[in-house]
Formats: sequence, structure tokens, C-alpha cells
Amino acid sequence: MEYTTIIKPKSKLFQVDFKEIWQYRDLFSLFVKRDIITQYKQTILGPMWFFIQPAVTTLMYMIIFGGIAGISTDGLPQPMFYLAGIVCWQYFADCLNKTSSTFTTNQAIFGKVYFPRLIVPLSTVASNLLRMAIQLLLFIAVYIYYLMLGVAVSPNIYILLIPVLILMLAGLSLGFGIIISSMTTKYRDLTILFTFIVQLWMYATPIIYPLSTMSPKKQWIMALNPITSIVEAFKYGTMGVGTFSWEQLGYSFVFMIVFLGIGIIVFNKVQRSFMDTV
Repeated sequence: MEYTTIIKPKSKLFQVDFKEIWQYRDLFSLFVKRDIITQYKQTILGPMWFFIQPAVTTLMYMIIFGGIAGISTDGLPQPMFYLAGIVCWQYFADCLNKTSSTFTTNQAIFGKVYFPRLIVPLSTVASNLLRMAIQLLLFIAVYIYYLMLGVAVSPNIYILLIPVLILMLAGLSLGFGIIISSMTTKYRDLTILFTFIVQLWMYATPIIYPLSTMSPKKQWIMALNPITSIVEAFKYGTMGVGTFSWEQLGYSFVFMIVFLGIGIIVFNKVQRSFMDTV
């Protein structure tokens, strides 16, 4: 009798079997479809929410931060400025919030059948790419509208970095998400804490205000946030405003690699015995 699948424990904590993940690519596709379909199943507007959410958020920012607070938008039309930040932040936040509940949300599946557990958070990151793509279309539509009105924007060669910036957002959200998921497996009340932290994190990122209005010292402090340089690079590449720094972008990339590595180690350690905990 020959076995087609042999399940054995990982000998090393920092171990990702890409060959095994590739063998389960059909399951990965099913998880991606599940995340997309179930999110707006039995809703009236369905995928239209992908447009409505950023549009309403932008309108709220225009009224509160642009109108009442009078915060600068670097000379850009408010819808264009806010949408640029929302597209980046929304993808990161969505991936982080969903991957952070990987173990608790999928405990029923994990307890019944074997497959590489890392497929679930990876599928979450992939499925949210569709949402980001749709929101990018909204940003492009607003972008073209203001170009036709003669608004001075200066897209440049750094716009080609957008795929890299998206990859960095995905890596950061995946790394942080699986760390949080591993911690909340045992301590459920940490979920509330991390939800609050993510909300505060947005205000520590130049989404509703430009980094260029700050002093160099404050800019340096803000740059410690790994999302800051990514958002600023996106704005600089597409609209020619903001600050761009290879050093800060390199810092964010190294930060992503480190936390992704830590996340994989913690994830592999917890998945060995998490069914006894949840």
C-alpha cells in the first residue's frame, strides 16, 4: 500500500513548504472565492460596496478634516488626496483585520481536515486585492476627472513602484496579522485591543494629512511607521506631491521581511497545538 500524502510535524519553526502550498493551489482558489462571495452575499448592492465605502469615507474626510478642521491636502483636490491614502490604508487594514482572526474563524475547518494552514491568511491577502483593484479604478476615475479640469498633477517614474508598494502592504499585513492571530488564540480579549490599535494606527499614518507640512523631526518620527513611506511613495508617484525617500522605503521593506519572518515562526509554533486551546 502506497501513501499519496504523508503528514509530519515541521522540524523547524521557520519553515514554509512552498511546494506543498502549490499542491493545494485549488484549495487556495476556493478560499479566495469564498472570501469574495460570502462578504457580500445576500446584500442588496453587492460589489457596489467596494465603491460606496471609499466614496463615503472620502466625503466624510472632506467634511470633517478638509472643511471643519481645515487640514491641508498639499494643494491637491481633496477627493484625489484622500482617495490615494484610503486605497492604500484600506487594503492594509482589511488584510490585517481578517488575517488576525485566522485561527478562531477557521477552527472548525482546521479541526477536521489537514492542509497547509498558511493558505488561509494568504488567500485573505489575495482576495482583498480585488477590492483594492476596484478602489484603484475609482481613484483613476477621479484622477482623470481632475486632469480634464486642468488640475496640475505630476505623475512620474516612481508610479512604476505601485506593484512593489502593494506587495509591501500585503507582506506587512500578513506578518502582523498572523502574529496577532497566534496571540489571540489563547487570549481572546487581545482582539479588542488590536482592533483599537489598528484604528489609532491610521491616524499615525499620513492618510488625512500631508507629511510635508510637518517639521523634519516630526517627519522622522512618523517615518518609524512602516506604512508611512508606502503611502507617501504612492502619492508621490501618482501625483508628484509628498515626500519620497529610498531610505525610508528600504526601512519599510526590511521591517516587512523581519515581521513576516517572526509571524511565520510564531504561526508555525501555535498551529501545532492551537486546537487544544481554542
